[in-house]
Amino acid sequence: MVRIAVIDYDLCRPDKCNLECVRFCPINRSGSKAIELSESRKGKPVIYELVCVGCGICVRKCPYNAITVINLPDELEKKLVHRYGINSFKLYGLPIPIGGKVLGIVGKNGIGKTSAIKILSGEVIPNLGDLESKPSWDPVLKFYRGSEMYQYLSKLVNKELRVVHKIQHVDVIRKFVKGVVKDVINRIDERGIARDVRKYVNLDSCWDSSVSTLSGGELQKFAIAAALLRDADVFFFDEPSSYLDVYERLRISRAIKEFIKNKYVIVVEHDLAILDYVSDYVTIVYGEPGVFGIFSKVYSVGSGINNFLIGYLPSENMKIRPEPITFNKFGGGLSERFEEKFISWPNLRKSIGSFELSVDAGDVSKGEVLGVVGPNAIGKTTFIKLLASELEPDEGYLTTKMLRISHKPQYVKTELFEWSSVEEAFKELCKSSQLACSDWFQNDVIKRLNLHKLYLRNINELSGGELQKFAIAVTLARDADIYLLDEPSAFVDVDERLTICKAIKKVVEVRKAVAFVVDHDLTVIDNIADNIIVFSGVPGVRGKAFSPTSLKRGMNVFLKELDVTFRRDRKTGRPRINKPDSYLDRYQKSINEYFYESPVEEVEE
Repeated sequence: MVRIAVIDYDLCRPDKCNLECVRFCPINRSGSKAIELSESRKGKPVIYELVCVGCGICVRKCPYNAITVINLPDELEKKLVHRYGINSFKLYGLPIPIGGKVLGIVGKNGIGKTSAIKILSGEVIPNLGDLESKPSWDPVLKFYRGSEMYQYLSKLVNKELRVVHKIQHVDVIRKFVKGVVKDVINRIDERGIARDVRKYVNLDSCWDSSVSTLSGGELQKFAIAAALLRDADVFFFDEPSSYLDVYERLRISRAIKEFIKNKYVIVVEHDLAILDYVSDYVTIVYGEPGVFGIFSKVYSVGSGINNFLIGYLPSENMKIRPEPITFNKFGGGLSERFEEKFISWPNLRKSIGSFELSVDAGDVSKGEVLGVVGPNAIGKTTFIKLLASELEPDEGYLTTKMLRISHKPQYVKTELFEWSSVEEAFKELCKSSQLACSDWFQNDVIKRLNLHKLYLRNINELSGGELQKFAIAVTLARDADIYLLDEPSAFVDVDERLTICKAIKKVVEVRKAVAFVVDHDLTVIDNIADNIIVFSGVPGVRGKAFSPTSLKRGMNVFLKELDVTFRRDRKTGRPRINKPDSYLDRYQKSINEYFYESPVEEVEE
């Protein structure tokens, strides 16, 4: 067995603990040194994996959950591609680019997806686990000789391939790119397709704006457009759907398929419907976040995503999750379950500046989860703020003021919380909420979202993704009648999104409360919503919210406006986007069934 010992040095705080990990290590006490303090690590401990026996004492003694020790099969070490340092993350294998096809990558956060992209783009030279020597491409090429990867890497090393990388965190673009959007776009247009790309990606709203003033969604579209305009051989798109609504996600997916042909394309994406739509093949990365990641073999897109959800990889004979994730294959129209109406509202109207929102009358029952779908800047967040009594309607009334409300806003900021640390927050919440202290909440919410590792961190030290998960857990931990969650899937991976869906449904059911969930990931909406509210209109000008309706009926209206059809996967029940003008796409449009609820025979298109 190969032993991996990883220490999260961001969590490790030897100045605030008794270093019991060192003092109680049985190997240390017998004279050898399995774990000791290191001057190179500024007095923090280092675990020597060849000496460590994997007893797990240091893991249990660490109060900060900073240590992980895992045993892996010996043969896996032959696939080691890169390690960042002693007691750091290990990456096994790489996704193999396929010429002329789009390869999708799916997996948890912190498991090596971005690291693999940096290697394949030439930004990082893999060290093959050798931490003593300076990384060089020669041993890497020797390592892959005789394989498909060798052909790609040899071209990359010999500079026969030009690479374009659309980065994951587009916010940094503001710091490095100056000027007006139209000037930058026209300057970097190497293929003479700026006009067509502008139309496909829909850059009109920010065409005359300075790059430094762009919103997250505008930055995302700008970055994707800039990548498409380059005359390159390899294109990497790392989480291209972040900040974008459903309309925009479909637009950029079509743009990638339309403007990049006969090239190497790799897309990392957490929205399963979009990943399915844009990809020709899929590779799965699995393992332990922050500890190790393993890339699977390449699968056809339908089989690959199904294998990921089911949790079993047949080519590797590997189980990657304890239980499969399945969707309601015959979902839609579950309103008959709900008899007791809990909240109702009349027609509402609200104006903010030049924008006007109108809301049709509706109601929601105890135990019900309402999904809210529609494009950006159409009034969804305004509606949630009306329900939260943060805004007052200009016409109509709401009775939610008399109810307890727990609200996770669209943009989470540290100043929203009155506590200093994550641990303090959940201790205080446990005093007023029995559910927050239950074994179920601790195991299926706190631990599955890896929040237990952040207990001793200050809230203002959390990253964007960590803060999002913390805000969701805090929202669900509160004892409330109404739960309002605005874009809970932002910055979290597929597994975490489905964990959040399960937690929301459980909390609403146990507390006999209601939940309104705004999200752009239609897989999330399909997984969580009993009924939905559809928003339509002109973004930034006027929006209209229709009365709540069944999932099937609402999604049919919504998808018809998008001119996109969905079918059900036979194995998992997940919604899948039909390829444009395919047989199923034409058939479903002919019978006006844009959201087809009956599973169909799967044919890879």
